[in-house]
Amino acid sequence: MDEGSASGRMNHYEKGRHLPDVEMLRKLATELSVPVSYFFCEDELSAELVCLFERLDEEEKLRLVSQLKEK
Repeated sequence: MDEGSASGRMNHYEKGRHLPDVEMLRKLATELSVPVSYFFCEDELSAELVCLFERLDEEEKLRLVSQLKEK
């Protein structure tokens, strides 16, 4: 993102005037060190869970999903 237009673009995203495309979401996610799915969470707890889940390795993810399905 061009630094000269970054502030204006972010402002438009924040106010809901424009929606970022998937490629922009990927760039934002990389910059913020969050998964892309973070942007689709409807509350803070869900966003935190998404971030924590993303830090797990594949085996840990599978184990956690299995445990949650048992409940």
